[in-house]
Amino acid sequence: MDADLWAAAAGSPVAAALRRWPALYAAVNASHILGIGLLVGAIATLDARVLGAFRRAPLAVLGPPLVRVAATGLAAAIGTGLLLFSVRPAEYAANPAFLTKLGLVALGLVNVLMLRIGGGWRRALDGGSVEAAVRAAAAASLILWVAAVLAGRWIAFVG
Repeated sequence: MDADLWAAAAGSPVAAALRRWPALYAAVNASHILGIGLLVGAIATLDARVLGAFRRAPLAVLGPPLVRVAATGLAAAIGTGLLLFSVRPAEYAANPAFLTKLGLVALGLVNVLMLRIGGGWRRALDGGSVEAAVRAAAAASLILWVAAVLAGRWIAFVG
């Protein structure tokens, strides 16, 4: 990306405030972690159910609220992530762990989109059997989101 774009992001009033007030940065960082926790916690629970855990809880009952919690967590993680990125955009944009995290998040979102486009998810929610493609998407989801969290943790250690 363009160095001027990174400079503009780093020079924004929000980025300046985050650098100036450590408590604000800490609050945004904690909110980012909370968003990730909601996202991954809800997705891991849903994926575990799809893969055969919690069989007594009908997928039709468990699925919709977990999807909403995951979407809320994703929105919070993206919003706060953009704020955190603005503090040091050029450094993050050059960080292999950050780029890996973004790639894994993108793959996780593509996986969700493909699951939603296919009819297997809807049939499973309607009480049908969980098809192999849906189980494969759940397994991929678990791997991708956990890997994204791990890559995110490595951002501070890779430069």
